[in-house]
Amino acid sequence: MFSKEESKQLRQEFWTSFGKSYPRKWILYHTKIKGLSFKFHFDTNSALVAMDLEGSLDHRAPYWERLMSLKPILLEEYLPEAIFDAFYVPEHQKERSRIYVPLQKKVSIHDKQTWRDVMSFFYDTMDLFESFFKDYKDLIEG
Repeated sequence: MFSKEESKQLRQEFWTSFGKSYPRKWILYHTKIKGLSFKFHFDTNSALVAMDLEGSLDHRAPYWERLMSLKPILLEEYLPEAIFDAFYVPEHQKERSRIYVPLQKKVSIHDKQTWRDVMSFFYDTMDLFESFFKDYKDLIEG
């Protein structure tokens, strides 16, 4: 078991190591579409890469409809394992619409033996998400 401080240090070490191992400027929050962002997530039992649509349902709905129309392309040409969730609610957070790809392997940010797999997964999956976004941004924006 790790103390809060030890856990915080491990998390910081992971993200620093990821940045050094895979130096690249990611789009993440700079999509230029209000409420649409890309996210990395890694905790004590899972890792995933996500495209989130945040805001009210009225704000999200038109973007979600356009993303759903692109679903076959995303699944066939970019990320066949992507999961679409129109009403995703992360623990202690507001509802959002999310397209995400989980790492199908047991990992933990507290286990350095799993870090390399997670880093590689993050890099490859986010690269594909960003490629899809760049290729279809005009259609997503409407």
